[in-house]
Amino acid sequence: MSRFEILRDLLSRGKYFKLVCGAGNENVEEVKRLALVYTLAGANGFDVSATPKVVDACVKGIDLAYRHAEKLGGEIPIRPFITVSVGMPGDHHVRKAFIIDDCVDCGKCIPVCPTDAIPKDYNIIREKCIGCGNCEAVCPPKVAAVRYEHNDKALSEILPLCLKTGAENIELHAAVPGDDKILEEWKMVSDAQPDNFISMCLDRHHLSNMHLIERIRAAREIAGERTMIQADGVPMSGGADDFNTTLQAIAIADVIQKNLKAKDKTFQNMPILLSGGTNGRTAEMARMCDTPYQGVSIGTHARKIIKTWISEANFENDLNAIRAAVEPAADLVKRSVVQ
Repeated sequence: MSRFEILRDLLSRGKYFKLVCGAGNENVEEVKRLALVYTLAGANGFDVSATPKVVDACVKGIDLAYRHAEKLGGEIPIRPFITVSVGMPGDHHVRKAFIIDDCVDCGKCIPVCPTDAIPKDYNIIREKCIGCGNCEAVCPPKVAAVRYEHNDKALSEILPLCLKTGAENIELHAAVPGDDKILEEWKMVSDAQPDNFISMCLDRHHLSNMHLIERIRAAREIAGERTMIQADGVPMSGGADDFNTTLQAIAIADVIQKNLKAKDKTFQNMPILLSGGTNGRTAEMARMCDTPYQGVSIGTHARKIIKTWISEANFENDLNAIRAAVEPAADLVKRSVVQ
């Protein structure tokens, strides 16, 4: 089978688990270690920044997992697919925070940063910032010292380089208003990867249910059977492992299922990934709600549960630490795919 057919088969059986390293995460050492652990844990997809050096780090992490697999008594049946994430201006997945001189040194932003991107001098480490907005949320309103800039990329130039480095899929974060510009970018993404799935990540911040369905229809007009939709509940909110956190992701998938897939045969086989606030309870809740899904994409929670181990200095060569990290990661993967 071709790689497209392999991925289509995984999706058709609900066996696709994608680990989100973070569209804005350009910390190559962390990405390599995340890829190492979650490849061994059974993940068959990774979502990384559209930056060739980050794609390369993910490739190296996957390769390292293959080298360690036999020593750890495991096997990797399918080489994971690497997806690169790009975003429209205004989408928080591809923004970078910075702190202006009005900062009063209260320190509230430092402990809430999930990637340790804010040092004591408040000069945010750009490579680590994922644009989650936690720092802005705790900054005193009278101060409001957090600002953002779009992590702009020349997609027509950078995407071919990412694909050449080892990426196979592309995801467009399109949680912004303005259909014409989004579809223009989507067409460029489709042209850049004509041989495998491309996904559009959507939430309902700017969209009614009807508009959401219309945008999906327009996306499929361009990409056909290669179209995948990522139902993004509350993006980058999966720190808590509870039902409330993942509720919106299930709700969006349910809207798409009932208002599009169940009514139009053209869309029956279109894969939907649950994302945004996803955690260890996501698949359980989808089953409780009788909401079909073809895969789960987990970021914040999945990274959080192994952070202690991958932060160790000699982690990549410490089989005991790797084994310890793989255990909770494998449990998360197993609980997230269709049984």
